[in-house]
Amino acid sequence: MLSLHQLTCFLSVYENGSITRAAEDLGYAQPSVSEQIRALEKSLGVNLFRRVGRGVVPTTVADTLRPHAERTLAAAEETRLAARRVTRFETGTIRFGMFGTARLYAGAGLVADVLERHPGVRVELVGQNSADVQEDLRRGRLEAAMIAIASVESEGMQVTPVARDELVYISTNPETLSAPITAKRLANASLVMPETTWRSTDSIRTLLRQMLHETGVNPATRIEVEDVEIAVELVGRGLADSVIPRGAVEQLLPRLAPNAGWVSMKPRLYDMFAVVHRAGATLSPAAQLMIELATKRIQTIAEPM
Repeated sequence: MLSLHQLTCFLSVYENGSITRAAEDLGYAQPSVSEQIRALEKSLGVNLFRRVGRGVVPTTVADTLRPHAERTLAAAEETRLAARRVTRFETGTIRFGMFGTARLYAGAGLVADVLERHPGVRVELVGQNSADVQEDLRRGRLEAAMIAIASVESEGMQVTPVARDELVYISTNPETLSAPITAKRLANASLVMPETTWRSTDSIRTLLRQMLHETGVNPATRIEVEDVEIAVELVGRGLADSVIPRGAVEQLLPRLAPNAGWVSMKPRLYDMFAVVHRAGATLSPAAQLMIELATKRIQTIAEPM
């Protein structure tokens, strides 16, 4: 019966033009290589080599067999690597990039989903802000991520929008919430905004700057904080208003600012969530799994695209 071992010996003899040199390359005894060649010839019913001096010369049949043998061994190696990847996947570390507010949408639930399918893995959700995560993607520290973006163009990256969430205005003032917030009203608002470290690139602030472009001013912030939870709590204390995604509102207001409410912007604004990875990249099974589960999680809260 034809075996991978026979094909390995055949290709080495073919390339070296000598059974002796093939044995040295493979680390086998010369009689062992000779036996494998004889067994292959018997199995195929053909002669593969002719002896010439101290070496061998491949026959026409050997010339024909060579590319088939190479493809067979390559396929076998790919099978071995695939099994190895799966084994590592089952017991290794899965890293996936997520923007900071995503923990409100999919954080704990996403980790639970992964561990339910693969109890032996270690999970890392990486990132505080979408700009941070995107930089990790560019530098190769992450294979794939889900981020919030104000625009779907990104050089060198494949960006696949999966959901969108409406940005809403939150306040404890009933009069403020009596009508949608226009650009003019927003320009005069006193705001607390999260993500202060990333204020220049944060997707929500980018959308607000675009909205206020016609007024010639930037969103005025009375208070700057890092965490959206702190921003919501300050709104609940009546110290300022804020603009955050509706999904975050539904998660946080009942707990941190039960006396606050929300109203839409006019025109409505949406934060877009997208799966991002390097353009043309072949994603690992771990990355594919995280993309699938993160997308499913976020689409149960935000509007699917």
